Amino acid sequence: MIDGLFVFDNAIHAYDVTDANLTDAPDARFSRDHLLALGAGSRWAGWNTGAIDFERRWTPEELYELVFVDAPTDMAMAQVVPMFDWYRDLYAPVETQAAMARQYPDRVLFCGGVDPLWKGLDDALAQLDYQVKELGARSIKFYNGHVQGSWACDDRELAYPLYERCLELGIDVVQFHKGVPFGLVDVEALSPNDIQRPARDFPELTFLVHHLALPYFEEMVWIAGRFPNVHISLGAITNFTPIAPRWVQEVFGRLLRDVGADKLCYASDAALSGGPGPYLEAFMALEIPDDLRDGYGYPQITREDKARILGLNFARLMGVDVEAKRRELTGGA
Repeated sequence: MIDGLFVFDNAIHAYDVTDANLTDAPDARFSRDHLLALGAGSRWAGWNTGAIDFERRWTPEELYELVFVDAPTDMAMAQVVPMFDWYRDLYAPVETQAAMARQYPDRVLFCGGVDPLWKGLDDALAQLDYQVKELGARSIKFYNGHVQGSWACDDRELAYPLYERCLELGIDVVQFHKGVPFGLVDVEALSPNDIQRPARDFPELTFLVHHLALPYFEEMVWIAGRFPNVHISLGAITNFTPIAPRWVQEVFGRLLRDVGADKLCYASDAALSGGPGPYLEAFMALEIPDDLRDGYGYPQITREDKARILGLNFARLMGVDVEAKRRELTGGA
């Protein structure tokens, strides 16, 4: 907890960005290096001293220390990144994320990930069964833009069977990487516009979209502001609070005005972004300045807003009783 507020990090990843995990794709190394550069560019300066080697295969123990020991995080979701074009064992491997949830069951939930382009739809459906039934996945993350092709989230033949299987398995929160293109992928494949039709067709599902879909921020705001079951994960966005505070003030002002605090979920994207501690401290001090409030009609961000964003919203989506979890983590205090 930070200043008494429960912190539930929606997205952490035990990455493997080592040379040994790269495929023979001609742009695999370039894309890996681009990801490392993106991570360095979004990090607080204190994480860019060279004291931490980010080009590694992260273990659950190392990530736990970064997220929970060195930062006031209460719970987090370890998420698979099913990018297969450049990584032999995926970017954030399935078994490593599941192992972290098994090792720290009081604090970590497992989010699986599949891709129907990797080995076909039938294999993706079988992987959904395995990751939920055997590994205990509580949510599923999709990355639909790839170098070798892309699939649309509103494809009735390819995507809809995935959502239907999720519901059959008891998964009611599905997540999507949108925006923030990696390597040489087509940015158009990462637009959030293809979330709208499935959000209408599957009202019992919550669609949690990451990274503000940048550079499609306008589209993301207009979609999340209208669809009751479309929420936004602030993957790495709060990390810019100590780096680009004016931009963060503008982003949060717009989100609070047009989407609402109840639909925003904090996510650090550690480990690539470094540990969450400095970003959480900066976010707690965040205010929307008068000129943005007077000039754009943005509301002030309140302590109640921060409580919802930092943990209460995602806890609600995951069915976590925050007060019971507080007592569990503090030994009943």
